Amino acid sequence: MNKVILIGNLAADPESRTTQSGISQCTLRLAVQRRFANQQGVREADFFNVICWRQTADFASRYLSKGRRIAVEGSIQNRSYDAQDGSKRHVTEIIADNIEFCDARPDGARPRTDNPPPPSEPPAGYGQQQGGFTEVDDDELPF
Repeated sequence: MNKVILIGNLAADPESRTTQSGISQCTLRLAVQRRFANQQGVREADFFNVICWRQTADFASRYLSKGRRIAVEGSIQNRSYDAQDGSKRHVTEIIADNIEFCDARPDGARPRTDNPPPPSEPPAGYGQQQGGFTEVDDDELPF
């Protein structure tokens, strides 16, 4: 089984392109903090190249930008190629199957162009919003 899930921040804006056959492709650079601090008390980060294809690439190039916190689900792929200097290079990449936001849209993020509808009001009797959540009386639940 080859499955990876990473949560991190984009270290750069996505780079998108279209292949000669018309398939969308987007490359991301994801910085993922390590779980533990080093001896100096600093939590280092690992940087991963993430490759997106088709609809995932279109989504990434349209909605993602540097600094955005995202979750990437996909697989790890190793490949090698011959560099211009004749040496053989090895690359490890994450091939993304799914990308999800892990934060609210930061200031300066690319605006949505599809004009989403305004948020609807909660149904009557569901209490007041507190901290982004709606208080609900247990007696009002249908189960």
